[in-house]
Amino acid sequence: MQHDEVIWQVIRHKHCSYMAKIETGIFCRNQYNVTGICNRSSCPLANSRYATIRDHDGVFYLYMKTIERAHMPNKLWERVKLPVNYEMALEMIDKHLLYWPKLLQHKVKQRLTKMTQMRIRMRKLALKTREVVVTTPRRQIKRESRREEKAIKAAQLDKAIETELMERLKKGIYPTEIYNLSDSVFNKLLDREIETNDEVEKEEEEEGVIEYVEGDDELEAEEEEDMEDFSGLPSKESYLEGDDHDSDDEDDDDAEEQVVIHKKGRALKKSDDNGKAKKKPRVVVEVEQEDADTRTSLKSLKL
Repeated sequence: MQHDEVIWQVIRHKHCSYMAKIETGIFCRNQYNVTGICNRSSCPLANSRYATIRDHDGVFYLYMKTIERAHMPNKLWERVKLPVNYEMALEMIDKHLLYWPKLLQHKVKQRLTKMTQMRIRMRKLALKTREVVVTTPRRQIKRESRREEKAIKAAQLDKAIETELMERLKKGIYPTEIYNLSDSVFNKLLDREIETNDEVEKEEEEEGVIEYVEGDDELEAEEEEDMEDFSGLPSKESYLEGDDHDSDDEDDDDAEEQVVIHKKGRALKKSDDNGKAKKKPRVVVEVEQEDADTRTSLKSLKL
């Protein structure tokens, strides 16, 4: 038969594996303890009628122990799942602990309140982004740095050896018929040669391309001014038309006002058979005006 007072006297004054003595007090590490304090009313071993609340992956359960099941350790605790709602959980605790001591009921409800608040805080902290500080040992850091330096040196050495061997192979020091090169190196060399040939072809194509560029505005303006200056000179058709009217207008030359324009061209030297230079003939143009009609004729043309 179980005697609670004897059990308490034994584990309190002699030895208890769940007891933890510190400066602030004496605490209990037993997972079924309601308050976590080592005393007569809160000890789950020294009370044959006991109740507590435990958490399993965010779900709260009400555990109850009675003296009728003391002889069956595998069925000692009765477990009841509590709802997530706080008020409904309190109602269920009142229903199952209706005839239990009032002090135990109050401790169980107090434990439910604290665990509910703790669950709310945990959910809030899980939503926040927090920095995680991870420590790395010094030996590991030094080891990795040494390995990195060795790998860099080995890579540089391998690259230098590869370039030197390739240069000697290109110069013809090593005959290519003797050595069997790997496919990867051969393909790499082919890719490099193709790239260089493509670049050379692009440069040659760009050299022979004809492009049309917009002209300078100042040069175009000067050309337009030159064309306007030449527009006042008589054309070849006016010379031909003037020849037809020369015979009719010879009699009226004295009575009309005459305007004569003389233009001297640049003397161009032409060598005859004797070696003498000839000058370009001079062109004399006469402009005759009669009343409102204006007529332009070629008076004399020396060729």
